[in-house]
Amino acid sequence: MYFYNSLTKKKEEFKPLTPGHINLYTCGVTVYDDCHIGHARSLYIFDCLKRYLEYRGFRVKFVRNITDVDDKIIDRARKENEGEPLIDTVKMVTQRYIERYYEDMEALGIERADIEPKATDNISGMIAHIEGLLAKGFAYVTESGVYFSVRKFSDYGRLSGQGIAQMQSGTRIEPDEAKQDPLDFALWKKSKPNEPSWPSPWGEGRPGWHIECSVMSAKYLGVETLDIHAGGRDLIFPHHENEIAQSEALTGKPFARYWLHHGLLAVEGRKMAKSLGNFVTVRDFSKRQYPIDALKLFFLQAHYSQTLDFSWERIDEKRSALETIMTFLSRVRQKQEDEEFFTKPCKDTKCSPEWLCAEVQKAKNDFLAALDDDFNTPQAQAALFEIINACNKALYDIGYTREYLPALLYAQGIVLELGGILGLSLSGGHAAIPEPQIKMSIEMRDKLKKQKQYEEADKIRRELEIKGIILEDTKDGTKWR
Repeated sequence: MYFYNSLTKKKEEFKPLTPGHINLYTCGVTVYDDCHIGHARSLYIFDCLKRYLEYRGFRVKFVRNITDVDDKIIDRARKENEGEPLIDTVKMVTQRYIERYYEDMEALGIERADIEPKATDNISGMIAHIEGLLAKGFAYVTESGVYFSVRKFSDYGRLSGQGIAQMQSGTRIEPDEAKQDPLDFALWKKSKPNEPSWPSPWGEGRPGWHIECSVMSAKYLGVETLDIHAGGRDLIFPHHENEIAQSEALTGKPFARYWLHHGLLAVEGRKMAKSLGNFVTVRDFSKRQYPIDALKLFFLQAHYSQTLDFSWERIDEKRSALETIMTFLSRVRQKQEDEEFFTKPCKDTKCSPEWLCAEVQKAKNDFLAALDDDFNTPQAQAALFEIINACNKALYDIGYTREYLPALLYAQGIVLELGGILGLSLSGGHAAIPEPQIKMSIEMRDKLKKQKQYEEADKIRRELEIKGIILEDTKDGTKWR
């Protein structure tokens, strides 16, 4: 298994420190607003990564933090503050968006990390870490807080591939007259009036953003060197660079052995971001009545490290691709009891049940090889559809006897197995919906179409599709499967 390591700038064979065990940490959300689908891509990619590592037999301990104290949260609380103390409003904001974050996770079908610690539950550990850096001479105290001295850490810039001079000229640095160097970053910020704060040796205040991940990853994974640290490419500098500096300065050990970074989700070439107003929340997406699996197939079409441009047209394409998978699964289920279907003579003497099983096994091997090669999901997705293409050749093109049934059922099982690795639900849903209810929905849709209420008719089709019911308009009327 190989991953591209952002730290070494090359693809490397993955070998965890402890054979068979993996410590995985990713940066989580800052809870001041609803998650958009750019966040969903990050959450989904690393959910799939964990699933695959476990499929390969590793025991994975996965930690993802929640930032619940931050300038953005305080700004949001100020906007919502209507006579209430700011501290109380901050608590209400964070609690609300933590709850909505988990609701979004459930809607996406993404599993929670093993541990999802909150920053505010770990203040004492952050204070202890800062005290250690001060004792070693890597930090200093000012009137506004405590800062890390970047120039005292000789490897600073290794992850981002930048030198000190390049950082100063090409990066917007937050000004602070109390800092000794513009590149130095805050470990502890002294509190402003009415803001959330905690007692510390340097006065009332709160931690800087970067210190959170260093402290919580080490505490909850129980190690000083992580196997994998993952996150978005936009976090490489300064966040991940600062994590490395403040962690290795204290421990003297490598902070993480493998750094994996995903590309951003873009809209017309620009990063999807709340600050730009070009975002689609997970809730907005759900309101459009698209299956979540269609969004996941959209994410899978690009390598995790690449930027992916979002459009509703591309989601439509992936909804059609999902229909292909669901139609195949439904077709196999139906044909188990369809005696007439299995009496057709085989038209292609080159095809056989053995041929079909071999094609399925080859595609499965290709799928696993793709994920072993830096988690190449586009190739893995292509291999998944190769299975369906081979089966559809048997189902639609060649005609055959009932002896093909075991091969088709084998293929069906492999599709569900590999889809599970990718976090696809592929839920049929037929058993959960009474047939009379399906027929009633079809009749209502037909009526709306006759009345030229096409948008409402399409809404019914999408609602059924989400539940695994595929409608097909034919010259003999609407069929469902």
